[in-house]
Amino acid sequence: MRLCLRCGADFAGSSWLCPHCGFEPPRIGGYPAFAPELARGASGYDPAQFAELARLEAGNFWFRARNRLLAWALRRYFPGARSFLEVGCGTGFVLAGIASAFPELQLAASEAAADGLAHAAARVPAASLMQMDARRIPFRDEFDVVGAFDVIEHIEDDRAVLAGLRAAAAPAGGLLLTVPQHPYLWSEFDARAGHVRRYRAAELRGKLLEAGFEIVRMTSFVTLLLPLMLASRLAQRRPRRDYDPLAELRIAPWLNWTLEQALDFERLFMRAGVNFPVGGSLLVVARRPRTGER
Repeated sequence: MRLCLRCGADFAGSSWLCPHCGFEPPRIGGYPAFAPELARGASGYDPAQFAELARLEAGNFWFRARNRLLAWALRRYFPGARSFLEVGCGTGFVLAGIASAFPELQLAASEAAADGLAHAAARVPAASLMQMDARRIPFRDEFDVVGAFDVIEHIEDDRAVLAGLRAAAAPAGGLLLTVPQHPYLWSEFDARAGHVRRYRAAELRGKLLEAGFEIVRMTSFVTLLLPLMLASRLAQRRPRRDYDPLAELRIAPWLNWTLEQALDFERLFMRAGVNFPVGGSLLVVARRPRTGER
């Protein structure tokens, strides 16, 4: 079901024209725009950097290893999924990875910053894309799996995002979520990226339960690299005028390869059922209970 953000009515169909109040969202760049006021300034990156970000993602160890982790989690925990919504898709790198691993999935994705959608469309032409505020998701009981990957830490009212993700998931549908972990790792990188917080596991667990999710699995990752990450973050504690938010993605090929192997090695333990207690990020697999379960 679709939700009219003007009158609050649910309706079915392939059009965004509300049959109850006649509202239809405007379009930006050819995509439905549910929050046009956010379209030009919603990202932690300067819109001019989206093209460079898209180029760097494809070769960077962090993005590549995270994509493989998410594909594994989707296959392991939601093997029967037929539809997937990604909220906050950025330039579409995760979406492209999911499309490649699961060509049968019906894909939809949103991004608040309109500049990212053109890159996402180029990567995944078949996906249904929209410009949207993650706090106001216009779907109800719609998707087998919903996901947000390093998104909710950017949003002050993360509870609204989690509630919207639960509402958008079908009964018994799934959630995949990643967030940065450990407030002690806060640095200039987080501030310049537009982060509001880094999470403690207990904090995130509480917010997920409050939103009505049933947690299937929660584990840290980027565990083996935590000492290197801590050293890097400590070096970034002092603000710099010449700070480049993409500098961390430009690393020597040999180092990039080594770090990617370390994260792939971690995934072997996760596949065996090991949950890491510490790490630079958290992965959550959760489920919306069936109607009547709670």
